[in-house]
Amino acid sequence: MEICYLLAFPDSDDGTAAPPEQFKGMVKDAPYFQPTDIDLVTLGEETIIIEGYAVSAVRQRFDDRVQMIECHFDLVDPFASSVLKDRTKIQSALQTRYIPESIRQSGLYEEYSILLVQNAKPTPNKWLEKNAVALATFIRSQKDTLDTAEIEEILMSRTHYSSKEVTVVDWEGAVIIAPNADYQSDIALLKIGNYQLIRYRMLDKSIEDMLDRISETFFQNKKRPRPTRGMIRQIAEHKLEMMLSFERAEQNMLLIGDWYTADLYEAIHDQFYLKDWKENVKSKLDSLESIVQTIRDNFSLSLESVWARVEMFAWMLMLIGYLYLTFVDLGLITR
Repeated sequence: MEICYLLAFPDSDDGTAAPPEQFKGMVKDAPYFQPTDIDLVTLGEETIIIEGYAVSAVRQRFDDRVQMIECHFDLVDPFASSVLKDRTKIQSALQTRYIPESIRQSGLYEEYSILLVQNAKPTPNKWLEKNAVALATFIRSQKDTLDTAEIEEILMSRTHYSSKEVTVVDWEGAVIIAPNADYQSDIALLKIGNYQLIRYRMLDKSIEDMLDRISETFFQNKKRPRPTRGMIRQIAEHKLEMMLSFERAEQNMLLIGDWYTADLYEAIHDQFYLKDWKENVKSKLDSLESIVQTIRDNFSLSLESVWARVEMFAWMLMLIGYLYLTFVDLGLITR
């Protein structure tokens, strides 16, 4: 069987990328369809040999922010325990080859395994039930036996395109069953789901970093300069970035496309907990903005206090000058 292995990690444009492309094969039987406002740039394609397996890889960049690697390789029996070791080695080698070490160390990347099945007899649902334990173990990449409740939960989210075509989506992996090997539209949607997830994680990390800087600047070291305006500007940029990068893409995915695309995207959205991530990031942004607004108000009050002191000092100088001139006119002070 064929395995599709996805990797997504932060990566910005180095200024040498080609013009943006458009997604292809997003919707079954609708080649004219252009689904999202995500800018896509293909960075390269190659075939490499890992552990004796030929692995094809396509590197793409989404919105000049995230690099997505789509890898394909064949395994004779992906459910065998010995093959699981080979699969783990292949995936580890792919991570080492494509993801920078600093990002691997930080854990700020996504990996996602997809099993591509062409022959599922007698029917996809019966084949899923027959191989439920093996499929659940494959999706979660676990050696330990899963209990019945866990297996049912993993294989629960199913989207049917026809009686012979079904896609199972879990937050760690997926199974696509298509007799005509028409996998690409589903893979494209899973790539978008992983892209949105890593973008939320990136934004969440940037907010946490900003909170750390605020804490260091205003609470841990009060003698350091306070870049209040710069922080407020960064918050505004983050909020605008989230609106443009996620709200627009999500609305487009929900509002246009055929019924199957909408159903599958909804399943991906639920399984990846994208709504929870979105609400979490929005909540943190709102809290961050409130914190900075408080800092800005206090900064304004401090500035007003400084000006009040300067004004008082000026009045004192004027009073001293006035008294000096009065004493001179009375002859009490000789010039």
